[in-house]
Amino acid sequence: MRYWLMKTEPDGFSIDDLKRRKREPWSGVRNYQARNMMRDDMQPGDPVLIYHSSCEIPGVAGIGEVASDPYPDPTQFDRKSDYFDPRSTRETPRWMLVDVAFRRKFREVVSLDRLKEQKALADMVALKRGNRLSITPVTKREFECIANLETKA
Repeated sequence: MRYWLMKTEPDGFSIDDLKRRKREPWSGVRNYQARNMMRDDMQPGDPVLIYHSSCEIPGVAGIGEVASDPYPDPTQFDRKSDYFDPRSTRETPRWMLVDVAFRRKFREVVSLDRLKEQKALADMVALKRGNRLSITPVTKREFECIANLETKA
């Protein structure tokens, strides 16, 4: 089992949207490193920290779970989509995704500032200066630390 952090902008798709829909394809990822993690490393059942970015209080808003094997992102084939890729074909798709299922919403967002204060999270990939990936691996220890911060909210 591996642990993950997946970023989303809550104005476009939030933990509340995931809670309402129960399960959602994590579409629109257009970074090869993030795509490779979904395609090669994620497995159904892997826990996911849902991180709200580009908002008033960025931070971890809840927990989801990888809910499918990887499959081609359909938005790459849709000419009307912002994520359309004219170089991608159904025979050789460039972009993959996994479905993410809702597990639980935190009572309060565990803010980026609060995450940065934690010595146990000093090596967390998502907190490294210059990191811009929308998907990053998280250690079990980091995952548990963040879950414990939420229970202390």
